[in-house]
Amino acid sequence: MPKVTIYHNPRCTKSRQTLSLLRDNEIEPEIVEYLKTPLNQEEIRQLLKKLGLSASELIRKKEHKALELPETDDSDTLIARMAEFPQIIERPIVVCGRKAKLGRPPEQVLDIL
Repeated sequence: MPKVTIYHNPRCTKSRQTLSLLRDNEIEPEIVEYLKTPLNQEEIRQLLKKLGLSASELIRKKEHKALELPETDDSDTLIARMAEFPQIIERPIVVCGRKAKLGRPPEQVLDIL
C-alpha cells in the first residue's frame, strides 16, 4: 500500500475520528498538522487535483477568515488565502498515492485505501 498521509487538526472532531478510523484499519498514517506546518500554494494545488475539487470547495465556509474572502471563484486568489490562513481549509484530508479524500464523513477515506 502506498504511504498514507492525513492533514490533521487535533482539535477537530471529524479529524480525530478519521485518524482513529485509519488506525482501527491498521493504518498508521503520516500526520501533518497543517495549522503548525501550513501548506504552500503548490501543495494546495496538488491536493485539489488529487481530491478532484475546486478551490472554493476546499474552503470551510463557516470559518471567520473565509467569511472575509471577497466573492470570487478565482482559484489563484482562494489558494493564496488558504496558504496564508490554513484554518480555512476543510479537514481532514487523507492522501493515499495519487488519490485523496475529505474525511467528511470519516468513512469516505476508506474508498482510497
